[in-house]
Amino acid sequence: MSTEELHAIELLRRVPYGRVATSLRALPFLAPARHIVAGHAVVLRMHAGFGHHQACNGSVVSYGADNFNSGDARLWSVQFTGTARIVEPTTAEVALFGPGPHFVDGAAFDPVHLRIEPQFVTVHTLAGNEARQERRFQHAVL
Repeated sequence: MSTEELHAIELLRRVPYGRVATSLRALPFLAPARHIVAGHAVVLRMHAGFGHHQACNGSVVSYGADNFNSGDARLWSVQFTGTARIVEPTTAEVALFGPGPHFVDGAAFDPVHLRIEPQFVTVHTLAGNEARQERRFQHAVL
């Protein structure tokens, strides 16, 4: 693995959630997912009730996560692109995920898991804007 890929995996371990992107009936979509890092792969836990996992299975997807809401002065974003496959996680992987939500949009949470073997990895960092903290919640127009 390259230095950038190792750095991206280290950053990804710092946050629990991200977004997976692919297309569904030729239209792009984003879906939230819980993730863990398993070796050089990213394993996602999603709600099966939406069917997003079926659109992802066997398709090239991008999975992104960031620390934009952390309050840190140094912001980062990572993106992993590769083919997603539905998998049964190991007992150790299930333990790393921790408990899931009880409900998703009012329906009982039904977990499904995807594994992405990244083929492309990107890391972007933003730094040097300490004034950002003062305007953290001032981005809306009234």
